[in-house]
Amino acid sequence: MLPKLIVIAGTNASGKSGLGIELAARYGGEVVSADSRQVFRGLDLGSGKITPEETKGVPHHLIDVCEPGDFYSMADFQKQAYEAIDGIIARGKIPFLVGGTGLYVASVADGYVMSNRMPDLAYRDELEKLTTEELYAKLKQIVPETDVDPRNRNRVMRILEKIHDGDDVTPSKEARYETLRLGVTWERSVLRQRIDERLDRRLEQGMIEEVKNLLDSGVSETFMLKLGLEYRFITQYLKGEYSSLEEMKALLATAIKQFAKRQMIWFRRDTSIHWLDMTADPFGEACAKIDAFLK
Repeated sequence: MLPKLIVIAGTNASGKSGLGIELAARYGGEVVSADSRQVFRGLDLGSGKITPEETKGVPHHLIDVCEPGDFYSMADFQKQAYEAIDGIIARGKIPFLVGGTGLYVASVADGYVMSNRMPDLAYRDELEKLTTEELYAKLKQIVPETDVDPRNRNRVMRILEKIHDGDDVTPSKEARYETLRLGVTWERSVLRQRIDERLDRRLEQGMIEEVKNLLDSGVSETFMLKLGLEYRFITQYLKGEYSSLEEMKALLATAIKQFAKRQMIWFRRDTSIHWLDMTADPFGEACAKIDAFLK
């Protein structure tokens, strides 16, 4: 029998982190974060990283595991997530994989089989010289049917590298865990309002200052722009590329909403996800599912 893993996946501003903490506290579990930006130290407000107080004493893993600017791949995440989850299980606790980075969630929940080949750094340097549009055009030439987001520079680059290294674009799967997958999102108009409110809150809390401090500390503009969303838009704002804070904020809010829509498209592909009714009693509904799963 495979060990059990509970997945809490969902969109930006959906409340999945808070629900994950509540559920982990209820079941004596620990949280493994599945977020491609929360792995970096110092990327706090912009990545929606929870504060130590917000964890309510629930241990969290894979937050602040590398420095801004370090190369960190899905394979790195999967390896460290497996180690964290196996450690949680060995301690007799229940692991909760919580996050919105679809590929990170799938790599662990589905058990993607990764190649152990060393990356061709010369080829990576060659790709870095291309614009995101040029990278996507290159990918479309090789894989015309690709459905990857053309604006996701990191993802497009990783696929090109896999093809270059002779790996399968779609990895085979060997599940390591039996999973219960719970989904968290809201009806579109509610989610849009939640995104706007959260953006206002983060800006008030000092998100622009966070980005400025990262740049002042030597984190490269290139790295910040590649992170996308909050980090890209605020970096561009600090460079004077917007006429006003209001213009930047409006464009950023639109970009976050578009990103949330793409997250939903990704997660909806997984028909094993049970979507919680956030307007009723999502905690109670999740507990009923978890109780049945753990029996």
